[in-house]
Amino acid sequence: MTPDTSFFATRLARDETDLLAAQRLRYEVFVRELGGDGEMVDHEAGLERDAFDPVVDHLLLTDSRRPQGSHVVGVYRLLPGERAEAFGRFYCDDEYDLTRLRQSGRRLLELGRSCVHPDLRGGTGMFLLWNALAEYVLERDIDLLFGVASFHGTDPAPLAQPLSWLHHHHLSPEPLRVRALAHSYQAMDLIAPEDLDRRAAMAAMPPLIKAYLRLGGTVGDGAFIDHPFNTTDVFLLMDTKAMSERHRSFYTTRSHSG
Repeated sequence: MTPDTSFFATRLARDETDLLAAQRLRYEVFVRELGGDGEMVDHEAGLERDAFDPVVDHLLLTDSRRPQGSHVVGVYRLLPGERAEAFGRFYCDDEYDLTRLRQSGRRLLELGRSCVHPDLRGGTGMFLLWNALAEYVLERDIDLLFGVASFHGTDPAPLAQPLSWLHHHHLSPEPLRVRALAHSYQAMDLIAPEDLDRRAAMAAMPPLIKAYLRLGGTVGDGAFIDHPFNTTDVFLLMDTKAMSERHRSFYTTRSHSG
């Protein structure tokens, strides 16, 4: 039986109510749940916000069963390359040297602050968000999608298996391989290839990173230790032109479905 998802909708944020609801959800996930913080986080109001919020597109998953103000149950923050250029930077510039991407001549889209309400994880929520993301990418003819994805915690030792697996099996092609900035660079080749345990590596891999890998995602050189957010970040890159035939056909189907 197909679950009823008629109460869900995906769209870009339209007004201050949408933005505040997105920031409220981000606070629940990134601050309360994961222990993050930041200069512009409003703990009193329970809002996770930063300087990029006025510049990006906020892709929302809404639930009509919930009251206004708590109607946003999923969010993706999207920053097209030309808008980042006008603003002066991408979010990832604080963690990685993006020179190779900027010099690639490809159309860029940065993804960030992806989260879904705890009650809806493992269901259709993320799938619906990704469908909407696919449409956004097609409409703008985006070539390269990128962003950081996070492991919880800042100690690399417990993350040695997944970080090493990413390094040995999923490094980005050399011309597009960005590198973590030196001041918080963490080498990812912590375990020799022959000593890797695939099962252990995958068990410790966050679901979002696994999802990107299934779509053909690759990673940059080195992780970035983000102490304020209490995370170890890896740079993920997806080349829409190099995706598997199966996923390209999914995108193409989406583009002709209305």
